[in-house]
Amino acid sequence: MMRINWQKIVVPLAAIVVLLLAWEWLVWFKGWPTFKMAAPSDIWPAFLRFQPLFWEYGWQTLWRTVAGLGLAVVFGTLIGMVMGLSRTMNDALYPLLVGFNAIPKATVVPVVALMFIGQHDFNTILIAFLISFFPIAVSVAIGLSTLEPEYRDILRSLGASRFTVFWKIALPKTLPEFFGALKVAVTLAFIGTNLVEIIAPHGRGLGHLFQSAQINSDFPLMFAVLIALAALGILLYYIVVALERIFAGWADRAPG
Repeated sequence: MMRINWQKIVVPLAAIVVLLLAWEWLVWFKGWPTFKMAAPSDIWPAFLRFQPLFWEYGWQTLWRTVAGLGLAVVFGTLIGMVMGLSRTMNDALYPLLVGFNAIPKATVVPVVALMFIGQHDFNTILIAFLISFFPIAVSVAIGLSTLEPEYRDILRSLGASRFTVFWKIALPKTLPEFFGALKVAVTLAFIGTNLVEIIAPHGRGLGHLFQSAQINSDFPLMFAVLIALAALGILLYYIVVALERIFAGWADRAPG
């Protein structure tokens, strides 16, 4: 039976409560009105007032983010494998990936929107993919390229095929790096999704709801959207953590 580590539940919740209380006190102490800064006590009524939109738009944002992240996992892993198993391909692809990743994705969104006019879902998923696949590709490439040659040589001397070497040694070794990069990619995918929803709005998604609140100077609704995005990001993050414990739990080292 799995034991529940209450410290990992209570401590983050306590940190959130402290943050909300400090935020509430700061707004009260400064005397900021709601059209200048919203307090946590102003945000919950905004959630209730627009609850149907939060459910609908939250789902729209979530499934596009997950789709883009899924593509990033598939293609990032494949590109990372090619780079990690071939020094020539690593030398050829790494500068291209670094250069592309250095381009601000906010400048890419209008280009994509013009290239694929009307393909709103495709555009959103594409940007989420483009902004999140880089850390996955790099982590897999580094994990494979730093594989200890003695392990590979021992298996090859015993008659193991290249696939067996990859499956038994290389793949398990890259899992800790892969999941570490996936935790970063989760947040990046949300950034990509919301960039499209805000810069190239199409009436769907939490980014569109945020833009509508911004136009109307509705600070409680704006912060409610931000908190909804944070909640979705935390949800996906801990799903990745659960998968990491299942597939790479052996690499976990408790702090001394």
